[in-house]
Amino acid sequence: MEIIPAIDLLEGRCVRLYQGDYAQSQVFNDNPAEVAKQWEDQGASRLHVVDLDGAKAGKLVNKDAIAAIVQAVSIPVQVGGGLRDRTSVSQLFDIGVQRIILGTVAVEQPQLVQDLCQEFSGQIVVGIDARNGLVATRGWLETSSVTAIDLAQQMAQLGAAAIIYTDIHRDGTLSGPNLEALRELASSISIPVIASGGVSSITDLLSLLALEPLGVSGAIVGRAIYTGDVSLKDAIRAVGSGRIQDVPPDLGLSALA
Repeated sequence: MEIIPAIDLLEGRCVRLYQGDYAQSQVFNDNPAEVAKQWEDQGASRLHVVDLDGAKAGKLVNKDAIAAIVQAVSIPVQVGGGLRDRTSVSQLFDIGVQRIILGTVAVEQPQLVQDLCQEFSGQIVVGIDARNGLVATRGWLETSSVTAIDLAQQMAQLGAAAIIYTDIHRDGTLSGPNLEALRELASSISIPVIASGGVSSITDLLSLLALEPLGVSGAIVGRAIYTGDVSLKDAIRAVGSGRIQDVPPDLGLSALA
């Protein structure tokens, strides 16, 4: 299973939000590129970058910070947040971003998603952020009437390479991922699902590993690696290869029972 560190950008700085609330942001570093390099040095195979300003504004805002991150590392970078037109998507590919994450347009402009999936085959991922099972849009400021499962099935048919599923009520809370929702979602589609939100421990990652046969191929980890609740190196050692025997001895195996 791929463990993907998250870098959330707000006004050019690396922050974390609590349940997507912009009023509850905590700054972790003023230099996101430095953070990116740190995660790469600790073994990350990919980085997940979110332009929080862009998500709210509906356009690319933190392009310079994203470019600095891409230049600072040699591993693939995926980016989302406010990407609602082809121009923004193309600009990010031009600066070296490897995968683009589309959110709001998946609900509001599915034809655009299909067009981009055809033009940039294998590089378009759809982020589904759910609140009580319904998809939230526009930087989580609005909630649609579309269910997460219905949207995931539609996006899989349109050619999305993967789905990133975030339970908003778990995001930034260190309360554990929503395993039931992930199981239901992964079972309903044939493309990979990446879990996001709530990971607080190696135990949480081991519980996600149990869903790997259903298609949960990765986990995005944010606040827990910034607070030190989870060591990125230990997380990668525990579940990075998907082999139980790689779990460090001091972590125990009770979580797998």
